[in-house]
Amino acid sequence: MNKIQPKYQASWLTIILVILLGGLLCWATQHDAALYQTPVGQVIKVTNQKKVSQTDNFHNHDFSQKQLLKVRILNGHYRNKVLQVQNTFSASNAMDQAYRKNQQLFLNIQKKANHKLQGTITDLKRDTVIVFLSFLAISLLLLTMKFSGFMALLSVLLNGVLFFLAIKLDVWLQGTNILLIFGILAFVFAGLTLFLVLGKTKQMLVTFGATILGTVGAVIVTLLVLKFTHEQGLHFETMEYVTQNPQPVFIAETILGSLGAVMDESTDIISSLFALHRETPNITQRQLFLSGREIGKSIMGPLINVLFLIFMADTFGMMVLYLRNGDSWGYAFTMNMSLGMVQSLVSGIGIVLAIPAASWFASSLLKRGDRL
Repeated sequence: MNKIQPKYQASWLTIILVILLGGLLCWATQHDAALYQTPVGQVIKVTNQKKVSQTDNFHNHDFSQKQLLKVRILNGHYRNKVLQVQNTFSASNAMDQAYRKNQQLFLNIQKKANHKLQGTITDLKRDTVIVFLSFLAISLLLLTMKFSGFMALLSVLLNGVLFFLAIKLDVWLQGTNILLIFGILAFVFAGLTLFLVLGKTKQMLVTFGATILGTVGAVIVTLLVLKFTHEQGLHFETMEYVTQNPQPVFIAETILGSLGAVMDESTDIISSLFALHRETPNITQRQLFLSGREIGKSIMGPLINVLFLIFMADTFGMMVLYLRNGDSWGYAFTMNMSLGMVQSLVSGIGIVLAIPAASWFASSLLKRGDRL
């Protein structure tokens, strides 16, 4: 019996070269302090002092602890100088953290009147971790998916550039046309991503149509509900770092958030229907539509739950902080999770609308092609 070979197979030489390249990149980021204008130092000795217990008015227990760090400067005018830096951290690590030997830090260095150097820590140098995780994700994507993985990666990079340009345009226009900018961007995101992943095919066009219809339908329903309820119960002022009218920013976030979920579901349904039609070309249009609906029903539940968990997890830390400081569940939910809940519901509406849209578009196009 012939053994079936996997479609995608990476040789041991390729894997070894990828591992060596990853190690080289990590080593390079450990020794790239000369590329930074900000002073970078490496911890060469850590002395932890005694813990001090703390209790607040709500009986939350914590402790603070001081560290004396001996740091060697790695770049700049004071390169190879050694100075002592203090750090205070707590067990909760809410606004601080403990440092360990050999970690690299960004410093703010000042010279005293007696010519001694004084330094304070501004942040932890994290480029090695970021480079390693990015390299690992890209390597796994390319090794397992090859050209398809490369096109998916390319779509992510191009969408990131477009998103950055859209933000710059919004800032330049001072937030006067944010819905127009990000509404157009949603169309571009969907078209560019599907074109790069699926190519210039009928499947791409059908998926694009279903994605846009599901997203637009969800946004229209949201705008109608907000209008008739006068946005009661929604506290847009709780949105972080908003320096312009928060309502359009919220709608723009909702559009982009629901777009990805709707596109994911539409792609799954339509690709399955195209494969089903290839296997059974005599299948009727109604059977294709019903099959697409069944596929969507099986995808819908897990996908909505994933979105709900993503939106909720983003506010979990602040939710715990509110509860630990004596606030009620209702107040903590309203101030932290209510907007995320609305966004997850909007995405759920888009997912539900995409099921009949994707099923109808795919079944109509496939059977029309059979009649031509």
